[in-house]
Amino acid sequence: MKFPLPRAVEFICSDLPTAMKATFTTSGRQFTVKEGDILIVNQYPGKSEGDTLTFNEVLLVGEGANAKIGTPHVAGAKVTAKILENKRGEKIDIFKHRRRKGYYRRRGHRQELSVIKVEKISA
Repeated sequence: MKFPLPRAVEFICSDLPTAMKATFTTSGRQFTVKEGDILIVNQYPGKSEGDTLTFNEVLLVGEGANAKIGTPHVAGAKVTAKILENKRGEKIDIFKHRRRKGYYRRRGHRQELSVIKVEKISA
């Protein structure tokens, strides 16, 4: 005996509030976030754990038909985030050499990073 598949329940859930999304730019990179998201971004000089960051270069706010698209930025929109942790990324080894010439150079790099949590999106 086959049972019928359940019907979609979008009509019940359609009036539930959805989290507002925003796309913003920082350090030459774009991020699309909603409130409560945790990101890893390049560290901000002079900022420590617990400090609040405000991003004013918001490119898009909202979803679907309610989305506001900036030209290039949405006027008055901002994303507020809190720094949870400052840390360093994994070590990257850079090794150059020329075969049969005896030339080699070895370098390393660790990027300074910040873990941030998006607290508020305002349009």
